[in-house]
Amino acid sequence: MIVSLVYQVTRKLLAVPAMLLRRDAAKDAELLVLRHESAVLRRQLTGPVRYEPADRLWFAALSSLIPRPRWPQVFPVTPATLLAWHRRLIAGKWDHSKRRSRPGRPPTASTLKALVLRLAKDNPRWGCRRIQGELVRLGHPVGTTTVWEILTAAGIDPAPRRGGPTWREFLTAQAEGIIACDFVHIDLVDLRRVYALVFLEHGTRRLHIAGVTAHPTAPWTVQQARNLVLELGIRLDSLRFLIRDRDAKYTASFDAVFAADGIEVVRTAPRAPRMNAHCERVIGTLRREVLDHLLIWNETHARQVLDAYARHYNRHRPHQARGQLPPLAQEHSTPVTNLTAHRPLRTRVLSGAINEYRYAA
Repeated sequence: MIVSLVYQVTRKLLAVPAMLLRRDAAKDAELLVLRHESAVLRRQLTGPVRYEPADRLWFAALSSLIPRPRWPQVFPVTPATLLAWHRRLIAGKWDHSKRRSRPGRPPTASTLKALVLRLAKDNPRWGCRRIQGELVRLGHPVGTTTVWEILTAAGIDPAPRRGGPTWREFLTAQAEGIIACDFVHIDLVDLRRVYALVFLEHGTRRLHIAGVTAHPTAPWTVQQARNLVLELGIRLDSLRFLIRDRDAKYTASFDAVFAADGIEVVRTAPRAPRMNAHCERVIGTLRREVLDHLLIWNETHARQVLDAYARHYNRHRPHQARGQLPPLAQEHSTPVTNLTAHRPLRTRVLSGAINEYRYAA
């Protein structure tokens, strides 16, 4: 705003000699432009020419004394640039955005707004008053109206949602008590086919390879279920549902193994693989990352490959549903700030079909 005021005064002062000496004013203005351009060049002997705000003010003010057709021969910039400087200086006269004092109360800090939105997102049943009370407890004495304005501006309903959780929230809460199972077939080198029974815990995404056989009978499937129950041990108490399809190998004896521990068996609809989507997804991952890139010789080799992949899957492979944490990890590793002093070490899994990386201790 000050620069704009100086520009207006300069134009008024230059207009006085222009009215008195109309013939020589244009020539004198051209000389002033050339002298100032020479001063700018002497000021910057190296690098591209940079014009300061004072240079732009001076050139724009002198342009009123020089005929428009002479501008390309006199000024060091194009006429469009010169007019743009003029418009910018004029606009500064009406720009009041940088006034030091503003009427009314000070604006709410951006960090406090972010905290309000976080509380509303983490607690969808909280209203304005509940969020305001939590903020006061945290040491932020804000009013309920302020909280209401922040939520409204962000497009969030300030009143608590009373219709219950969303489907995503409901399914995420239920996932902690669900385990699913399915068969995956593996084609050997000699074109024989073997089958593996896999289990997947929805809550932790932990993968279990129950067994591998060329003849998956009903008694074999029941035995694998018993082995899984012994492997899970006390963690079995947190499971409430088992999802399986309608394969004939899942008999009443298979369901009874889980029913004895209070787990209800839920059967999917016929030809509805999406009802067991998590297990279908892990089988697809197993094929894309391992089985499609190795030649499997026999049942023993297939079991070795599946066990090695299960260890990698549970201990190292990140999962998007868990915030890029492996199923057996509780928190991320400490970030390394000096990347030049630490080089990641590679561990080859299954002869290099999979690589794991970690920093040396």
